[in-house]
Amino acid sequence: MPDTQSSDETDNYGTPETAAQRRARRAQFLRDLNEARELRDRVQPRRARAARMRQQMRMRTFRW
Repeated sequence: MPDTQSSDETDNYGTPETAAQRRARRAQFLRDLNEARELRDRVQPRRARAARMRQQMRMRTFRW
């Protein structure tokens, strides 16, 4: 069975990652997440509009 991990993941498995590596990995994850949300909004415009309306209502009723 082939190894599913890439070589750089395997090398760093035993060593703790640095803060810079963690930030880079997190930034990549957030970029991918944002891209997935944008794609979902384009594919399902009605659901996206309803979600925006719910968010606006939450912000209007939020007490500072």
